[in-house]
Amino acid sequence: MPRRSGPRSTTILLVRHGQTPTTGRVLPGRAPGLHLAEAGRAQAEAAAKRIAQIKRVAAVYSSPLERARETAMPIARAQGLAVRIERGLLELDIGRWTGERLDRVSKRPEWSTVQRYPSGFRFPDGESFVEMQTRITAALARMVERHRGGVVIAVSHADPIKAALAHALGMHLDHFQRLAIAPGSITTIVYGAGGPMVIGMNALGDTAAAS
Repeated sequence: MPRRSGPRSTTILLVRHGQTPTTGRVLPGRAPGLHLAEAGRAQAEAAAKRIAQIKRVAAVYSSPLERARETAMPIARAQGLAVRIERGLLELDIGRWTGERLDRVSKRPEWSTVQRYPSGFRFPDGESFVEMQTRITAALARMVERHRGGVVIAVSHADPIKAALAHALGMHLDHFQRLAIAPGSITTIVYGAGGPMVIGMNALGDTAAAS
């Protein structure tokens, strides 16, 4: 009797949006109107060029925020695809911290909890890190089911990507701040029958291996 093959693996390339005028200085959260800086546009074009080596991209998804959509557009254009908006890829909702300067919030007593015990922290009038991780992993699971056996591009933000990566690695959320995700970088996770496998993280170089 012939052996039945298992479900086909799906590859997701998680792309962090490019640099903005406030990157590393301000916590923009979900505030609208923040666009890519010139360097960020160059990072988006570079990511699109690298991903263009992959010949079987099934879909390009993006967070609804402008900086993510502007990063996704050249990637989708190079593939001849439209950008699909996915709210599950949204930035962490930091509530009343939105728009705060990083050098100021880093002096608050709560900052130590954010860095060392994020699983126990909820932003005032915002989201908890646990909720954010649940949200993005659920969104990625939907993409896997929808594009079984294909390659999917998902443009998101640093914290959601780190949370998805920690989940794939079996890493406790309290350690996810140890992961680095640079603007314009690509993190590659293959979702198969045996569970997720991380084959690239924070990559700014060649992605041909993903094809």
